[in-house]
Amino acid sequence: MLDDNIKSQLKGHFEKLAHPIELVASLDDGDKSRELRGLLHDLAGLSERIIVRDDGGDDRKPSFAIVRTGTDIAVRFAGIPMGHEFTSLVLALLQVGGHPSKLDDDTIEQIRNLDGDYRFETYFSLSCQNCPDVVQALNLMSVINPRIQHVAIDGALFQDEVEQRQVMAVPYVFLNGESFDQGRMTIEQILRKLDSGASQREAAKINEREPYDVLVVGGGPAGAAAAIYAARKGIRTGLVSERFGGQVMDTLGIENFISVEYTEGPKLVAAMESHVRSYGVDIIDQQTASALVPGELHTLQLQNGAEVRGRTVVLAPGARWRELNVPGEQEYRTKGVAYCPHCDGPLFKGKRVAVIGGGNSGVEAAIDLAGLVAHVTLIEFDTQMRADAVLQNKLRSLGNVTIVTNAKTTEVTGDGNKVNGLVYEDRASGERHTVALEGVFVQIGLVPNTQWLRDTVALNRYGEIEIDARGATSVPGVFAAGDATTVPYKQIVVAMGDGTKASLSAFDHLIRHSVPASAELEAVTA
Repeated sequence: MLDDNIKSQLKGHFEKLAHPIELVASLDDGDKSRELRGLLHDLAGLSERIIVRDDGGDDRKPSFAIVRTGTDIAVRFAGIPMGHEFTSLVLALLQVGGHPSKLDDDTIEQIRNLDGDYRFETYFSLSCQNCPDVVQALNLMSVINPRIQHVAIDGALFQDEVEQRQVMAVPYVFLNGESFDQGRMTIEQILRKLDSGASQREAAKINEREPYDVLVVGGGPAGAAAAIYAARKGIRTGLVSERFGGQVMDTLGIENFISVEYTEGPKLVAAMESHVRSYGVDIIDQQTASALVPGELHTLQLQNGAEVRGRTVVLAPGARWRELNVPGEQEYRTKGVAYCPHCDGPLFKGKRVAVIGGGNSGVEAAIDLAGLVAHVTLIEFDTQMRADAVLQNKLRSLGNVTIVTNAKTTEVTGDGNKVNGLVYEDRASGERHTVALEGVFVQIGLVPNTQWLRDTVALNRYGEIEIDARGATSVPGVFAAGDATTVPYKQIVVAMGDGTKASLSAFDHLIRHSVPASAELEAVTA
């Protein structure tokens, strides 16, 4: 099942196994079980420390547990963890086998000290780029603390279970049989929900930090570029982000990043973070900004009560998916209303769905979904789609797609538990139409994350931060860059360039405003 190149790489990795491990399989006579058996035996053939046992008693078939021999340390997968989850499989093998993680000592100790028994179940899809973060976090927690159990379940392979538990978005996590959370999560976020005192302790540590010369708010391409260029000047640089990588983490294929023919969002984000850390930037991740108070030292207030200060600030808070703002959207969010076709598409296999939006994102989503679902209805508000011609031609060539233009979506309907339809209005005739379906994918652009800045810096009517050619805002010493600003094109390379410019402007501001007036006068008269 694994090609020779991958086997060669894995063989080298498995030399790091400190303990013997067992792959305990629960299989039946189906094709997927045969496929999983082949994978497990391929893995066992690469190390003398790995053996396979086919006597697992799990009701989910195919599934398997990775067990450290003679202990209760184990990680479980229900399904075949390939695609985006193959890295999760490899990490689980290494960690159960005793190879240390890169987690800091304080976090490891916090996980070990959790009081109680925790049985986590995570539903994922193999095409979901956010799912591995959750799977890997919970897998590692279960290795560190055996009272934590975790099974990662391929939702596409266990459709009956998904429908019974009404899982309509991934990653979706259950704890002890009850809904726990949905969406991308880090270990730190999970611990905050399990450990009531974690947020207060974290805030206290943040408050101890000294002021920064340049404080960057946002960890997307603009924020990463700003932090790197500030740190290269040898000045104290801090970066506060709600989610390092921002929207790029939700981007599957990137084909217009100059000099790189193709990459994927999570891969690019990992490279950005490594680059930022290589310059010693102090990254404060998983923190949400609540206010900015300008002053001689600008103060950034966080939702957990902490405060961070900077002599200059570069705002790069990015943007989020624009919502329809129609009845039923919030009620059925994660119950049929979705915003990431790559993540959640496999859960709608064989069903009828709609895509709202006829730009590149909407048409690409419709094309991708058409290969999985029974039928796609694309609804565009304008009189014509705005996507590139090549994408429109591809969409029109598909037999299970209906295109509706000049239509206003007015309602998402459901049965109280999940989506069952969508209502749109013909903008020409005013006639209302109902489409029976099980899923609605919203792809209508982005909204800047600037609501917390409304009383601080000048914003335009779209909520974008107004900046000049140097990235300066209406507040001296505060600069901005990226998708949250008035820059006309929301692209990764544009954001990086603007982040660089804003950072250089902040450095220039520091130079000019750190020179005493008397020294300035001497320089002019000399």
